[in-house]
Amino acid sequence: MRIVYTHTARRDLRGIYEYIAYTLLVPKTARDLTNKIMAEVRALENLPERNPLCKEEPWYSRGVRFLSVGNYLVFYTVKGEEGVVSIARILYGGRDISRQLEDTGEW
Repeated sequence: MRIVYTHTARRDLRGIYEYIAYTLLVPKTARDLTNKIMAEVRALENLPERNPLCKEEPWYSRGVRFLSVGNYLVFYTVKGEEGVVSIARILYGGRDISRQLEDTGEW
């Protein structure tokens, strides 16, 4: 499977890095965390359906899955006929996930 990040997911990842590196002033932690997230996402190339579907609607019906990486959740869909795993969002788990997913335009 080929991994594709949506524009929003790229923005999420960049925001995570910038917040930790420039607001919290720990650039090494920012780099390590974003590298870990990207490594876990790369692992989705093999068996991307091993992670659970979101239980809430409409995400369940849309086949949205999530992967936990530390305090962050990676939301994605598997487009088997296209051979693509589409990374839609990368969100901090302590925030209002439902509202942020509702604001997601790209899947």
